[in-house]
Amino acid sequence: MGVFVVAGMAALFMLAMKVSNISTLNDNNGYEVTAYFENVGGLKVRSPVTASGVNVGRVADIRYDDKLFEALVTLKLDRNYHLPVDSSASIFTSGLLGEQYVGLEPGGATDDLKNGDRIKITQSALILEQIIGRVLFSKAAEGNTK
Repeated sequence: MGVFVVAGMAALFMLAMKVSNISTLNDNNGYEVTAYFENVGGLKVRSPVTASGVNVGRVADIRYDDKLFEALVTLKLDRNYHLPVDSSASIFTSGLLGEQYVGLEPGGATDDLKNGDRIKITQSALILEQIIGRVLFSKAAEGNTK
């Protein structure tokens, strides 16, 4: 009976490690690039970074730049993946109310991103409340012109 309890506890521990992404914190086999976003929404450190739906890295850090008034996001990319220097980064939401992640869209340049490079083309997170507000405001404006 004790063996089954220990096996169950070990399985729960492994599941917790996988879900919390703690196992990817020790990955030193990568390079870091940065990107500025006007709004990161609910993006968090350790959120996935994908290219064509494939996980190519994680968000390493999120800071506020009080000179540019934008969020500076540091992405830790796996060294096995090489992306062109003119790649773009967007913040997406998986599902309707799921977690947010950074999606990379490769460009056409022949040079690859290197450690310390900056992704210049970015698209911020879409905030549902802002979209609803814009729709309501535009409908109210239409009603006032009639």
